Amino acid sequence: MHPTVSVIIPAYNAEKTIGLCLEAILKQADQSVEVIVVDDGSTDNTASSIRSFNRVTYIYQPNAGPASARNRGADASVGEKLFFTDSDCVPSQGWIKSMLPRFSDPIIGVVAGSYGIANPESMLARCIWQEIVFRHNRLMPDFPRAFGSYNFAIRKDIFKRLHGFDASFRRASGEDNDLSYKVSKLGYKICFERGSIVDHYHPTQVWKYLKEQYQHGFWRAKLYKNHAHMMKGDDYTFWKDIIEPVLCGTLVSFLLCNIFWHFAYMLATLSFGILLLIELWFGFKFIGVTLEGFFYGWVMFLRAISRFLGIASGFFTFFIKKIK
Repeated sequence: MHPTVSVIIPAYNAEKTIGLCLEAILKQADQSVEVIVVDDGSTDNTASSIRSFNRVTYIYQPNAGPASARNRGADASVGEKLFFTDSDCVPSQGWIKSMLPRFSDPIIGVVAGSYGIANPESMLARCIWQEIVFRHNRLMPDFPRAFGSYNFAIRKDIFKRLHGFDASFRRASGEDNDLSYKVSKLGYKICFERGSIVDHYHPTQVWKYLKEQYQHGFWRAKLYKNHAHMMKGDDYTFWKDIIEPVLCGTLVSFLLCNIFWHFAYMLATLSFGILLLIELWFGFKFIGVTLEGFFYGWVMFLRAISRFLGIASGFFTFFIKKIK
């Protein structure tokens, strides 16, 4: 018997993309697939866009973040397998069918997929996507330690056993890693299905991207407070991601010390140069020795600083002030 599936999508001010997302899902889903969208307090026309689809269950909740919205959708679902994607993603044809067979192995608790790109006309979006492709192709094993909330399926009994996502993560950052580590602690494996793709509308404006990365850093501090053993990284990250905050911290420290110790300016300059060279080198490695590679190297340099500032702010919030 074909297993019952529920697709759950959190949505916040998603009127521009939610229609494309739902069209893609409904084209590949038969009547046995339940589709639920949880409107997380949108203030635009997201509600009317969702309600225009007859086979979609619409749920509204006051704004509480995507983790809370996903949990709300899971509570209302009837499926044995819960599929999750985001309102700015467009699942590829066969998205559901490509992941379901992996659950034939009872040790597999989660099946996760990869990212495509829905807005290739943007240079920044192309660069971000090409970095993701590099990481997924070069770093991600068949059974990784973490998955992204934008594209994964989980056994409902496991999701309920873990009480879903930690809703104290108010932004879309860290809550998926948190759930990943909890799934692994139960003894289940995460399977990476490379053929499962959802096209994503990646950021197109540098300043918005940097603001988003600051939030990633902020919530990453909470994640590491809960899972200190994962500070050394997971299968998506590598040494570059670990050394970046160290170099940024050194740079900021030496700049502050320069007020009292002039030699610190030289050390700050050295930290600046090392960080910039690393980012430019990986810009060319991710994208190619092109203008786009040079551009993305500078974007990653600014991203490293934004993430560091977010981590520093998060460390103060969750470790010093001890806010849960």
